[in-house]
Amino acid sequence: MKIGFGNHVIAFHVQYGNRKKISIRIDSLGFITVKAPNETSEETIRSAVEHHGKWILEKLDRIAMARETTGAREYQDEGKFLYLGKEYSLHELIETNELNEEELKGNLKKFYFSSCKKIIGERIPIYQTQLKVKPKTIEIVESHTKWGSCSSDKKLTFNYRLAMAPIEVIDYVVIHELCHLIHMNHDRSFWRRVGSMMPDYKEKQEFLTRYGSAMTL
Repeated sequence: MKIGFGNHVIAFHVQYGNRKKISIRIDSLGFITVKAPNETSEETIRSAVEHHGKWILEKLDRIAMARETTGAREYQDEGKFLYLGKEYSLHELIETNELNEEELKGNLKKFYFSSCKKIIGERIPIYQTQLKVKPKTIEIVESHTKWGSCSSDKKLTFNYRLAMAPIEVIDYVVIHELCHLIHMNHDRSFWRRVGSMMPDYKEKQEFLTRYGSAMTL
């Protein structure tokens, strides 16, 4: 979901739950999560975000400045890394005892690869059944340019860094690539098919554009 605020666009994700009031959380990488009571209207949520718009933009500016000055990630117990759209300390994702930085980085990448393979393996069957398609092979790869791809011989690949994204964003990439099994290019028919499966797919595209640079090792 997103709102316009002055000359800026504030993009955020909403989590509904058994709670009494709306809260807004911004993690150290700039991900904005709005937690709202079940059945809260979009209008109410947008109004709450707009009300706190100035504070949100100020905090995002501070985060951006901090990222520019700190540079490389911290590979230690309390270093922060993303998994399924949430921020975790390194020790919550992998074993960190008595390992040097190179070993930690290698093990963390293995964690993301295996996690992405598992998640994609669970999500593909859901949507391939709905779309009545079946990929020939599915592979998890490392890429600096693509989140997913579909070859002419029906082989799908997915970027291991997708494991850092919220599940609904992963679902968008899965749907996108499966739809290429029907339409190989990005014509109107392709986007209509994607939209029929995920009407708000543009929000997921924007998430990857806005936060993709933070989803890295």
